[in-house]
Amino acid sequence: MAIAHIGLGANLGERAETIQAAIAAMRAHPAITVQKVSSLYETEPLEYPDQGWFLNGVAEIETSLAPEALLDVLLDIEHSLHRERTIRFGPRTIDLDLLLLDNQTITTGRLQVPHLRLHARAFVLIPLGEIAPDALHPVFQKTAAELYDHLDRPTIVRRFEGALAVL
Repeated sequence: MAIAHIGLGANLGERAETIQAAIAAMRAHPAITVQKVSSLYETEPLEYPDQGWFLNGVAEIETSLAPEALLDVLLDIEHSLHRERTIRFGPRTIDLDLLLLDNQTITTGRLQVPHLRLHARAFVLIPLGEIAPDALHPVFQKTAAELYDHLDRPTIVRRFEGALAVL
């Protein structure tokens, strides 16, 4: 069994409820056990600023799935929650990113682990550090807190105060 960290994000519709539904879908999969879920954080949009703020978090899962099979499950969950890919970095009902998978580095035509921008995103590093403070980025060999301390421009990230029953 492998330990994976999944980035959770949404900025369209009922953001918290959609993230809750994505976590429930992961829990329902027979090859995935959700171990931990971070708090949710509201974050300003980055590359495409003309959109609403995101809710972001991170889930830690245990899985027997191969990396690309796990990616397929995450894409299927996104599809089931009406994710449409129209504008790169644009608004979305849900975004599920495979951030880390044990201490592996993987590069295929479909998948890059660790996530390509993990080390540069405060909205991922803060919730990742909350639930996995000792997890190391396999390329930089730094924790989320250490990577956060070296960000050029930390984005605005604030704890979301809404309650989620599933988390």
